[in-house]
Amino acid sequence: MAFPSLSPHPSSAAAWRRRSGLVALLLLLLFLSFQVVVHVPSVRSAVSRRLFSDHRHLAAREARSCPGCGDLQDVEDFNKTIAYTDQDGRIKLFKVTAREFMSSSIWENPLLPRDSQPLAEIKETAEEQPLDTGSEANNLSSAAVSATQRPDPIKLKREVFRRRRKQQRIQELLQMDKEAELQLRNAATNSSRNFDNKVKVSYNIWRQEFHHTNTDSTVKLMIDQIIMAKVYATIARSQNETDLFASLMKCIKESKAAIGDAHMDSELDSSALERAKAMGHVLSSARDVLYNSDEVSRRLRVMLQSAELNIDTAKKQNTFLVQHAAKTVPMPLHCLHMQLITDYHLRDGVIKEYFQAAALKDEEDKAKLEDRSLYHYAIFSDNVLAASVVVRSTVTNAKEPNKHVFHIVTDKLNFAAMKMWFISHSPRPATVHVENIDNFKWLNSSYCLVMRQLESARLKEFYFKAHDPSSLSDGTENLKYRNPKYLSMLNHLRFYMPEIHPKLDKILFLDDDVVVQKDLTPLWDVDLKGMVNGAVETCKESFHRFDTYLNFSHPKISENFDPRACGWAFGMNMFDLKEWKKRNITGIYHYWQNLNEDRKLWKLGTLPPGLITFYNLTHPLDHTWHVLGLGYDPAVDITEIENAAVVHYNGNYKPWLDLAVSKYKAYWSKYVDVDSSHIRHCYASKQ
Repeated sequence: MAFPSLSPHPSSAAAWRRRSGLVALLLLLLFLSFQVVVHVPSVRSAVSRRLFSDHRHLAAREARSCPGCGDLQDVEDFNKTIAYTDQDGRIKLFKVTAREFMSSSIWENPLLPRDSQPLAEIKETAEEQPLDTGSEANNLSSAAVSATQRPDPIKLKREVFRRRRKQQRIQELLQMDKEAELQLRNAATNSSRNFDNKVKVSYNIWRQEFHHTNTDSTVKLMIDQIIMAKVYATIARSQNETDLFASLMKCIKESKAAIGDAHMDSELDSSALERAKAMGHVLSSARDVLYNSDEVSRRLRVMLQSAELNIDTAKKQNTFLVQHAAKTVPMPLHCLHMQLITDYHLRDGVIKEYFQAAALKDEEDKAKLEDRSLYHYAIFSDNVLAASVVVRSTVTNAKEPNKHVFHIVTDKLNFAAMKMWFISHSPRPATVHVENIDNFKWLNSSYCLVMRQLESARLKEFYFKAHDPSSLSDGTENLKYRNPKYLSMLNHLRFYMPEIHPKLDKILFLDDDVVVQKDLTPLWDVDLKGMVNGAVETCKESFHRFDTYLNFSHPKISENFDPRACGWAFGMNMFDLKEWKKRNITGIYHYWQNLNEDRKLWKLGTLPPGLITFYNLTHPLDHTWHVLGLGYDPAVDITEIENAAVVHYNGNYKPWLDLAVSKYKAYWSKYVDVDSSHIRHCYASKQ
């Protein structure tokens, strides 16, 4: 602004007064501006206190109204909200929590839940919220409203409980006597001394101690090399590559020599790796010269087919050898029979005393053989040791052994040995009666059709002639059905129970390859519900059903039987002889046996005709009575075996053979009378 120059003009006084007023006004404006600049921060702080005064009053009221919260600090002690202006003059809010001051602790407002803390929290990131417009004011008011929500009483009670528990623990520690403090200190000292702070060695593939010596990767590599070398050798010979053929054959021979009988890399010859490298070089050269994908694949298919034929032949040979081993009599068992037969016929010294005592006992026990109130067992066997285990295990586990009567039938060849064993090893107080099958005058070919079939030249040729399809080269027949044991009439006596024991009402049939582990007398109380045979069923899903044993392509079978009917097991069977006679079971057996003279209905054996004869006449017993499979299945559940009343070694791996499954053998061998002089003599010679 330009000021006029001063002059002594008459009107200058009025003009001066106007100029003086403007200067005063200008000075006033400058003073006011200075005051505004000085006092704005105080105004802003007052605005902030005004905005949050409601929240402080609310927190104070909550603290006063909270029971048991008198010792809690004020909300302001836990967090602070700072209001300030940025460089543009906008009001900003910044919340500073106790975490900002002490990093080892996390403090929060104990009066309010997390989702209703006063204002919108700006956490460790210190996010800023502008409030320069009306919308920011609305946000502040809404935040203040949310702050007025009541806290969760459950959380408040938990917080109070924690604080009280902490105070109680502090008081306990303060009041602890010196002795308890000393014990606590000693326990901590011992714990620290016993602490093992050594770092466990971690697995590392490069550590020497973790190198696996029992791998077979090198062996497999060399075998694969030999296979490919054979392929290229055949191709080289067909293409007159004589030098390459000679190199390949030489490498094959050297690799086979290096492998030898090794199955693991550690068993390989020291030159194996060098042989493998040399073979690799020769194969690389052969591939460059001879490789043709079609020719190589054709040669590999030929080798695969040849390997499959070799595997089939090996399987057939294995089956034959297992069957052959199962049919043989071990040397100690043969020795036992010979010793017993010799003693039976000589009858000198102590043997005479045995016979005299046995004769007296036979007279006393004669009435027991037909006493229906006693427990009768039928055993058909030509194996002295096996029959002795069956009798001994049954008597050992019987509650009233004096009421048990064993009817043992054997053939003429083994009668003397069987009789001598039970004379010299009588299982008192039980009764044992041994009979010779040749003494059954009713058992002849005119009455017994199966005897006529067993004596036929056709059946003997089936077993013994080399040109018969039973030969090893023919795979159409299953070798397991060609066991000569099926030629023994002892195997078929189970279908003639009423003829052998005409005065008994019930009898329990036991195979000679079973072991009794519990008292069997409750079986006589089982209600068979009008059935003839009580047996344990063996069907599992699709296994051991009628179509497994019978030829359902034959109309006689398909018309009379259900292929899905459940099979059951011979080996432990309770027979009701009254119902047997009433239903003419032996006649049914003869009828079907006559139809199967050409073996078109079923293969050989006694189970298929048994399934047919007792069809719809078998009552299923509980599975715990009879557990099977110990003679062929190495995966039978041990718990089932130990809980079973009878365990059955059905199959080729009989417990008296070296083929026996070792983990099952103890269940049988513990009932062998190892104190017998005959057994000690024969089995000591085996050692």
